[in-house]
Amino acid sequence: MKIGNRDYKEHGKTYVMGILNITPDSFSDGGKWNDMDRALFHVEEMVREGMDILDVGGESTRPGYTLLGEEEEIARVTPVIRAVKERFDVPVSLDTYKGGVAKAGIEAGADLINDIWGLKYDDKIAYVIAKSGLPCCLMHNRKEPNYRDFMQDVGADLAETLRLAETAGIAAERIILDPGVGFGKTYAHNLQIINALEELRIFGCPLLLGASRKSVVGLTLDLPVTERLEGTLATTVIAVMKGCFLVRVHDVKENVRAIRMTEAVLYS
Repeated sequence: MKIGNRDYKEHGKTYVMGILNITPDSFSDGGKWNDMDRALFHVEEMVREGMDILDVGGESTRPGYTLLGEEEEIARVTPVIRAVKERFDVPVSLDTYKGGVAKAGIEAGADLINDIWGLKYDDKIAYVIAKSGLPCCLMHNRKEPNYRDFMQDVGADLAETLRLAETAGIAAERIILDPGVGFGKTYAHNLQIINALEELRIFGCPLLLGASRKSVVGLTLDLPVTERLEGTLATTVIAVMKGCFLVRVHDVKENVRAIRMTEAVLYS
């Protein structure tokens, strides 16, 4: 898969997507990177540590988050995207589920659109992505964790997302799927879907796992968000062993090292 100016292997390699939240209220690092200089310093740090793709988000999606208007979200993310593209040779993903924000982000230089609602929140975003020709990451999500058969229902939901993508004209080979750990799922569901990642490979799309510092780690280990690194690394190792294409993480250096060690064991 080509993202920005880079070609990524889809098999036998797991890449690292580093998180940059331009938000005052994200669950883990809200307010830390709102200043442009601090944000760019953090990007430089993550590039040095081995980040493969940067994911920029302007709206917190933690439980109980405040919905932003498109204009405010655009004002947060587009200056950062432009500044990163001017200063660093790293592909940039834009974390948004709104068509207008996606369009503005693409115009600012975004190389990938990361939609946590799998094209189901704003029907315009699929057509924005299709017109751009860019790759996208489409996540499983539900408003409430009500399922008859959890994995079958997740599969049906993702199949519907892929139908929406096809209808809009998004090429199948440009789609990454995200199981949506922490979104529309109970604690037990989150553990189950991490353990069953390989079942989602039936769609033929590369997979992204985003479990970094999330509540599934905190609840398992009874730890606050500031002490969830080791638990996150365990999920990253599982992602590598199950063939995930990307992991989306806060702590780049440690996750890169865990991936390299796991791949050395698996593929030596």
